[in-house]
Amino acid sequence: MIPIDQIQTTAETLMDKAAIEIPQDYLDGLKAAAETEDGDLSSFVLQAMLENYDAAKEDRRAMCGDTGVPRWYVKMGNEAQVEGGMLALETALRRATARATNGVPLRPNRVHPLWRTDHNNNVGIGAPEIEYGFEPEGDWIDLITVHKGGLFGTDYRMLFPSDGIEGIKRFYLDTLVAFGKRGLACQPAIIGIGLGGSKDTCMVLGKRASTLRTVGSRNSDPKIAELEDEFKELGNSIGMGAMGFVGKNMVIDCNIEVGYCHTGGMQMSVHAFCLSSRRAVARLFPDGRVEYRTDPDWFTPYQRRETVEWPPAASQAAE
Repeated sequence: MIPIDQIQTTAETLMDKAAIEIPQDYLDGLKAAAETEDGDLSSFVLQAMLENYDAAKEDRRAMCGDTGVPRWYVKMGNEAQVEGGMLALETALRRATARATNGVPLRPNRVHPLWRTDHNNNVGIGAPEIEYGFEPEGDWIDLITVHKGGLFGTDYRMLFPSDGIEGIKRFYLDTLVAFGKRGLACQPAIIGIGLGGSKDTCMVLGKRASTLRTVGSRNSDPKIAELEDEFKELGNSIGMGAMGFVGKNMVIDCNIEVGYCHTGGMQMSVHAFCLSSRRAVARLFPDGRVEYRTDPDWFTPYQRRETVEWPPAASQAAE
C-alpha cells in the first residue's frame, strides 16, 4: 500500500520540478531550433528563453511569470492500493497544489468563472483537474503534473470524412497562423492533434498529445507517425517562428492521437503546449521507492487498445 503522506510529498516535489526544470527532450528540441533559426526577432526570443531556463534552474525560481494552470494525470497499475483510498489521493494532490502555489511560488491563476472568487492557491471547483489511466499489471502509481497555459493555444473543428488528410492539413495550418498572428500561443511549442472521439474526448486526446508525449516520440501506427513528421515540417514552413515573429521554427514537434468516432464525422482539435513545456513525473512503489522522470509514458499499447479483451485474442493464441 502506498502511504498518502508520500503521495503528497512527492506531488509537492513534482510541482517544483515542473515549474522550474525544462524536460531535457524539449530543451534539446529548442536548442536545435535556435541553431537553425535565421529570423532576427525569433532568434532573439529563443536565445533569451534558453538563458531564462538556465537562470531559473540556478535560482530555483519558476521559469515563466505565467505558470499556467496546474493539472494532474494519475496512472495506476491494476494492483495499486492507496492508503485512505482515492478520495485521500485527490485530497493529497489538492493540498500539494495549494502548498506549491505559495511555496514555489506559482501564480494563482484559478478563479470562479462568474464571481471571480480567488482562493490564491489554484484550487477550487474542478481545479486542479485530475485525470486517470490504468495499466493491466503493477502495484505502482504514476503521478504526472502538467502546468499548461489555460487561456488560448487550443482550437476545435468538426470535419467530415470527405475532408480527408487535406482537410486536416488546412485546419492545422489555419490554426497555427491564427495562433501566431493573434498571439494565442507561445511558440515554438509541441503541437498536439486529436482526431476522432466525440467533441470532449477529441479535445482530451489533443491536449494529452501535446503535454504527455516527449519530443521525438512517434505514434505506434506507422502511417500516423509519418503524418507527425510531415506536420512538423509543414508547421515550420509557414514563415513564423518564436512568438509569431518571422522565422522558421514554430513547431518543436507534432504529436497525433486518435480515437474511434461516429461514422459521419471526423473531429479534430489542435493544442499548443507552452514555450516552457512544464511537466514532471514520478512513479511511487509500495516499498517506499520513488522514481522521478520527465517522460509521462502515457500512450502505452494498453491506452491505444482497439480490442474488447486485453490482451488481444491474437496475443493470447500466440501464448
